[in-house]
Amino acid sequence: MATLSDVARRAGVSPATASRVINGSSKPVTDELRERVLAAVAELQYVPNAHAQLLARSHRSAVGVIVHDVSDPYFAEITRGLQRVATDQGRLLMICNSYRDPDRELEYVELLRGHQVAALILAGSGYHDEAFTRQLNEKLAAYEATGGRVAVIGRHEHSGDAVMPDNRTGGYLAGRELCGLGHRAIGVVAGPRILTTTTDRLAGLRQALTEQGRELPEQRIRYAEFDRDGGAEATARLLDADPELTAIVALNDSMAIGALATLRARGLAVPQQTSVVGFDDMPIARDVTPALTTVRLPLVDMGARAMSLVLGVGAPTPRVEVLPAELVRRDTAGPVPPSVRASAGSTPHPRRGDTTT
Repeated sequence: MATLSDVARRAGVSPATASRVINGSSKPVTDELRERVLAAVAELQYVPNAHAQLLARSHRSAVGVIVHDVSDPYFAEITRGLQRVATDQGRLLMICNSYRDPDRELEYVELLRGHQVAALILAGSGYHDEAFTRQLNEKLAAYEATGGRVAVIGRHEHSGDAVMPDNRTGGYLAGRELCGLGHRAIGVVAGPRILTTTTDRLAGLRQALTEQGRELPEQRIRYAEFDRDGGAEATARLLDADPELTAIVALNDSMAIGALATLRARGLAVPQQTSVVGFDDMPIARDVTPALTTVRLPLVDMGARAMSLVLGVGAPTPRVEVLPAELVRRDTAGPVPPSVRASAGSTPHPRRGDTTT
């Protein structure tokens, strides 16, 4: 692989001159020298060393991003927002997938610090793990002490800048909707217990049910991975334990799609026999059949706001921006089945198409 020195020798110039041409330095270089260097680059198929360029610059230009899994639609949408702002400001993103492994997150923080990134963004739920949270905050504080900037998305535990989706209100909206439709036997397909996002969404759902005189016993909650297969498997366990369920809340849309698959496989019509409400409003939510009633979070905006925080002017005190949740009514949530409604004596409000609240 050709080096900068090889290019300089081929062009008959000093390495410093070759570097100025290749890196677009503002220092003047004659047209004749520039042409010789560019010709040598083409002949040798020279590719600049990105790491060396980064270290040589007077300011750090890359931004490190740690997400749980960029292939997850939730994080893909957040990354779109991150990328949009970064591109507008001429920044490079270095994206790392932790796959919800706390130890891997700690390793990536160290790795990105070693690459001299200008800022770090951690996107995704925090963990109910005090030792990990303490270690992470110590590493982030050490990084900030060297001039780095940090923002988090969806984490309560970081004391600095944060963008927070209103997960608790989202859970509340889902619960209020199903109670309004007359449902009492409501099951939950939840994400991993260790994630604070799971806890927040469940807390909002419990609040709504409690206000309406409903209960959410632990046997009506099944925890699984935040993906389609986890949702399908958790729904099967729910139905096996309580065949009388009339509604299921899935705490993300991927799990909701798995729930729909299980209900379809068991011959249960949605929403005539079982209603389903998702969470996040992924692009696919409107394209599944029936279209998914879900809680919408402004995921692209969450990414854009976090990137704006770390690349903008700093503030003397931490900034926390809470972005709202809203319910999107489509076709998977309907009134409780007539036989159940008659026995319970409830009068639910009707379903209202593709609307938000």
